Amino acid sequence: MVFFLKILLAHFLGDFTFQPYKWVKEKEKKKIKSVELYVRIGIHFLLLFIFIGFDIQKYWLGVFVIVGSHYLIDLLKLYLQKNKINRTLFFIDQIAHILVLVIITNYYHPFIISLDKIINEKTLLLLISIVLLVSVSSIIIKIIITQWNPESKKENDDSLAKSGRYIGILERLFVFVFVITNHWEAIGFLLAAKSVFRFGDLSSSKDRKLTEYILIGTLLSFGFAILIGVLYRYLATLI
Repeated sequence: MVFFLKILLAHFLGDFTFQPYKWVKEKEKKKIKSVELYVRIGIHFLLLFIFIGFDIQKYWLGVFVIVGSHYLIDLLKLYLQKNKINRTLFFIDQIAHILVLVIITNYYHPFIISLDKIINEKTLLLLISIVLLVSVSSIIIKIIITQWNPESKKENDDSLAKSGRYIGILERLFVFVFVITNHWEAIGFLLAAKSVFRFGDLSSSKDRKLTEYILIGTLLSFGFAILIGVLYRYLATLI
């Protein structure tokens, strides 16, 4: 685990901390001819060399595989990039890098991942709670409040696409975490913060129906999150 954490830290530092945004743009523009690409690979090598304790004689093969695969994965990503799939490629790229780190770790320090220890009653209960918070609650809330939809969307509405849905999901996840960690005061802070941010929109719209619609949706969202959090805590104590 210590070895894996060291090379993982080296990866994050090389991929994010020591990579300015202008390097990213230059790589996207020049691709294989980009000097920044090779400088970054050099930084990765140096970081790995430092974090493995300068023991290049023992770990030379692992360092070569990590650095070489990093170069090839990054190069493939640069040539596959398109606006519509850039976000997907980013996550695929990171998963591929981390998988290489896992393989190298297993090569030097063999380990066994036991699904029996990962998939247990509490894990399944947590996964069910997350599905309820993310998907099920969204649909139930939508069904309940559809009857009051004020349909006051403006033609020049500059709000982000599906922003309300993602805000609802995030707020329910936050409330759930606050409940299961017994930080009830944070729920009040979150509700107050959302109210402050929403106040400007509601006061400028001067639409009472819209205000009531948003208030009902917010209270339902918080209510479902609190209910699921309380049920999770109760059931977790029984397992």
